[in-house]
Amino acid sequence: MITKITGKVTSVTEAALALTVGAFEYEVLIPEFVRRQLQNRIGEEVALHTIEYLEGNPQQGRLTPRIIGFSDRIEREFFELFCSVDGVGVRKALRAMVRPVQEVASLIEEQDTKGLSALPGVGPATAERIVAKLRRKVPKFALLVGRDDVGEDIAPRDVISETFEVLRSLGHSESDARKLLDAALEEKKKYKDVEALLQAVYQLSHSS
Repeated sequence: MITKITGKVTSVTEAALALTVGAFEYEVLIPEFVRRQLQNRIGEEVALHTIEYLEGNPQQGRLTPRIIGFSDRIEREFFELFCSVDGVGVRKALRAMVRPVQEVASLIEEQDTKGLSALPGVGPATAERIVAKLRRKVPKFALLVGRDDVGEDIAPRDVISETFEVLRSLGHSESDARKLLDAALEEKKKYKDVEALLQAVYQLSHSS
């Protein structure tokens, strides 16, 4: 199950955080890159995009509900994609995701199996399977590389990636879509949704 929960961070460990929501406290599993984002936010309220799943062996009747948390929807979407590769799964993906989504996506897009093999728990064979299955699916995630200077107040990462997908569906190549987005984002205006960013993209393309 996919959802979104808001609560106060009460503690952060290497593999999980404790999130207080009303009278309840939840253990939320997190990959390393999310831990780095949230380790200094203890006592603050955060909104997490989450995945809920059952862990264990159903034949033995031992199933434990688990929650995995991410800072935004695009991270959650990439994690699910990563888990879809044969031989990966949730626990291996949690362990492997030590680098930001955009960096892992770039390794896949560039078919850098050596770089992928350096991720914890990912050997050469798994790296080959990851590239084979995902390389055509990751451009919108790799698009976020180098955009740490684009604050959420200018354009949320979800909006950037969704606008990229719309431009691709309208017939633009990957490189053209990236150039159009780069030009709009360099304006440093605020784009709260896909419609606003698309409008800016086409205004700039028609004026150039």
